[in-house]
Amino acid sequence: MSNDPLLLESLGNGLLRRTVHFFLDCPSTNEIIRKLARSGEPEGALAIADYQTAGRGRLCRAWQAPAGSSLLFSLLLRPPIPHSRALQAAMAVSLGVIQGIRLDCGLTARLKWPNDILIGGRKAGGILCELGLDGERLDYVIVGVGLNVNFDPLGVAGIPPDSTSILVELGRPRSRTALLRVILEEMEPLYRAVCRGESLRAEWARALETLGLYVRVELPEEEITGKAESVDENGALILRLRNRSQRTILAGDVVHVTIDDKP
Repeated sequence: MSNDPLLLESLGNGLLRRTVHFFLDCPSTNEIIRKLARSGEPEGALAIADYQTAGRGRLCRAWQAPAGSSLLFSLLLRPPIPHSRALQAAMAVSLGVIQGIRLDCGLTARLKWPNDILIGGRKAGGILCELGLDGERLDYVIVGVGLNVNFDPLGVAGIPPDSTSILVELGRPRSRTALLRVILEEMEPLYRAVCRGESLRAEWARALETLGLYVRVELPEEEITGKAESVDENGALILRLRNRSQRTILAGDVVHVTIDDKP
């Protein structure tokens, strides 16, 4: 594995592409970054794949993307923050993605709690965050991104029918390299703000399509339905339940429900 100088030049300079590792195919870019992190690699390593043989999203679900069609990349971050605030780094990444889509493609992208990228209300991508701890100290954060770009998800087996892509929404293909460069340029100042101890909670909350909607949260032992009112500093979802009590959800699958499903 080595740096790709041509790709590095195309992506420009910056902390979040300090080293760029490109693969025609690999099992998972998160797996590559995890190995680099554990070997002591400084932050800013970026792994990009044209195709993943074992790409995955949350809960180990398979992530499907035809070769040469998508943005599939992972970043190694080492923010000097407490591990309780680690998801602030993931907020920086997700906000960078939607801002990059807006600037490069002219499309409005939103976020669905906790990790989906939406365009036109349909899923266009997802973000997977993994933490590495050294005792109580946050050692590293790995943030993986999968974004559907130049293909129609309806033509690919295994992708949910409510998915979309840049191609579908824009009506034409886009340069994946150019889009990635804009995303990284938008991401970096947000990440630097996190490293300074600043909070992205308010900006992230404004980008969440989920807030203000009635949702069903699917947990391992139960399902909870309520109104998504807010998120806390660490990204947990705050629900208002039928009895007017609040429930804080750290992680879970969220479904936006119709008016007939309201509690």
